[in-house]
Amino acid sequence: MTTRTDKIQRRLDLRPATDPDDVLSCFVGPCALEDDQFPFEAISDVAEVESWRKEINRPIYHIHKWWAQRLGTVFRAIALGALTPSGTDILSAFYRPVRVKNLTVFDPFMGSGTTIGEAAKLGARAIGRDINPVAHFLVRNALAFHDRDEVLRTFRDIERDVAEQIRIHYKTILPDGTEGEVLYYFWVKQVDCPECAEQVDLFSSRVFAKHAYASKYPEAKAVCPSCGEINSVRYDSTHAACVSCAVEFNPQNGPASGQKATCPICDHSFPIAKTIREKNAPPAHRLYAKLVLMPDGTKTYAAATEEDRKAYELAEKALEARPNAYPVVGIEPGYNTNQALGYNYRYWHEMFNARQLLCLSILAERIRAIPEPVLRELFACLFSGALEFNNLFTSYKGEGTGAVRHMFAHHILKPERVPLEANVWGTPKSSGSFMTMFEGRIRRALDYADEPFELRIQGSQGQKKTTEKVFGLSERLGFDLAEDFQSFKDGKRVYLSCGDSSVTDIDDGAVDAIITDPPFFDNVHYSQLADFFHVWQRFILGEAGTRATNTTRSPAEVQNADVSAFTERLGAVWAECHRVLADDGVLAFTYHHSRSEGWSSVLHALMEAGFGISAAFPIKAEMSVAMPKHQAKEPIDLDIVLVCRKRLALKQHQWNGDLWGTIRPKAASQVARLRGAGRKLSRNDVRIIVMAQLIRQLSRSHSQEAALSLLEVSSPEIEATIESLHEINKSNSTGGLS
Repeated sequence: MTTRTDKIQRRLDLRPATDPDDVLSCFVGPCALEDDQFPFEAISDVAEVESWRKEINRPIYHIHKWWAQRLGTVFRAIALGALTPSGTDILSAFYRPVRVKNLTVFDPFMGSGTTIGEAAKLGARAIGRDINPVAHFLVRNALAFHDRDEVLRTFRDIERDVAEQIRIHYKTILPDGTEGEVLYYFWVKQVDCPECAEQVDLFSSRVFAKHAYASKYPEAKAVCPSCGEINSVRYDSTHAACVSCAVEFNPQNGPASGQKATCPICDHSFPIAKTIREKNAPPAHRLYAKLVLMPDGTKTYAAATEEDRKAYELAEKALEARPNAYPVVGIEPGYNTNQALGYNYRYWHEMFNARQLLCLSILAERIRAIPEPVLRELFACLFSGALEFNNLFTSYKGEGTGAVRHMFAHHILKPERVPLEANVWGTPKSSGSFMTMFEGRIRRALDYADEPFELRIQGSQGQKKTTEKVFGLSERLGFDLAEDFQSFKDGKRVYLSCGDSSVTDIDDGAVDAIITDPPFFDNVHYSQLADFFHVWQRFILGEAGTRATNTTRSPAEVQNADVSAFTERLGAVWAECHRVLADDGVLAFTYHHSRSEGWSSVLHALMEAGFGISAAFPIKAEMSVAMPKHQAKEPIDLDIVLVCRKRLALKQHQWNGDLWGTIRPKAASQVARLRGAGRKLSRNDVRIIVMAQLIRQLSRSHSQEAALSLLEVSSPEIEATIESLHEINKSNSTGGLS
């Protein structure tokens, strides 16, 4: 069998002296990812900038929704570190046209494809596998070769054939007789009062539209509780008089407050969710307002009219006349679906209103008719991505930002009490529409595939970092994808597959580095949410291959709320990684967890599979604006990169009282480096740094039993170390003494 050393030597021997590329390759011995001086704080600064607009700064991985979409900056740095020798200046290499030819990178949890794309940009060969068909589908579309002219022609053909059929359902006539195109319709859920049977609007506030920066732009819109007129009010006003009926009201108050509602007719208070559950259907909705794009390009809020309601009824009748208009698939119970089921949403199509289903049906039918499979899949992917913004679980973010708050903002299927209906085809001023997402996702991804770029920090203006795009560093993206490992061995550069990563067709020792981001056992259950997209992808593209069943859930998923099941399944994947990884290769993955069992399960799984941890360091984690992060008391802003090698290649250690004497200095140094770079750390950020250094040392123990036992009894030292480092961090961030 050809060893990795043989491959490297052959590549270096054949390299022309005039080759402009920097060829940096793996070697037998420590890699740059294992160096104490790995520049994680500088990489984190660049990643921070990327994280604010990931869909613009790394659009290739954002053509479709996926959860925990990791930062390209971070994974470029990890790939560079894993594939270059110790002592390599990673920050310098980051901005050079480095190539690592002939080396193979594998990601067993490929998600949105970040590892695969970043490895390919460096010239490596890449294998990606994911158990979820939606993840596999989106990465195939992101990394397959697409002829730009054919893509643009196909979009124009779709526009010619169906755009007007959809737009006609978003026309409205204003009181002065002017015709406008509706950007958004505003709806409110209704529940029958258990006492008097009157329908109660579930407004928590009558203010339904305000600017994202309300203190700077205070004008907002409120709906009159008496006549339904739209009033201009200050966003925080507690008193208003309707311009139409003169009724005085408090714009901040509505019938719904927390989990209860009060009937404005009989003053009876009742629990909202319980009252809804007692019915056999999802809640009703009432159309109350619209935002209209006027012929002169201005936008106008207006109350919904009787003509608007009649137009909706026409859409309902048109939908009834379409055979097989949408997928009819039941929603299965689960941690991330139970809230929707509690509101009596039993089928995925019930998350849309009739007009949305009609317009989506028209689009789906047209996409199904695209003759070329690659183009049909790409536009089905675009269609699927648009579903996230065109359903009754979305809401209005307001002016000054993307108007549509997508349905997964809370990482659960949260029924929205005041949902927003967007114009499905869209206008140049729309958000989340099929047309604008083609421009913002597909075109942007094609541009990036042709000319990948990296961000480089130039300086700062106040607290904001200024950056530039650096082109010419990477190979172009777009590949003839391998369908199996044999065709990958025969020369194709990228191989993507869908299935259980504990069983693959990859040869023993064929992989030089494994770089990934495994799921957590107790967080978002991706498959439960991915089914929302999967049923439509299956509806358009058919039921063959990865779409053989109507759910993406699998009993082999690593993600599991049961710690022992999670540990066993993760260990099975790591065992397969151990088999396919070269003896001198590295496994590197990002991870964080706030609970001790999250760390013990990872340590258990790694050691069971024959891996030990050679290095661990913190790095900027995913999205800076993620809703769950903002809702957390002690949010985690960091990931830990755990660098692993086969235990046979690592020096083992018997701890004789020096364990914490080894851990504390390493953790303190990493905290100090981040603090010195101006990064504020939460207690949980400090926790993951300490825990990573602890399991790094324990993974070098002679026995797995000893390692897990030491971890279990280390709680006092863990908490004392975290407290000490966090207090130092706090005092320094507030100007105290270090």
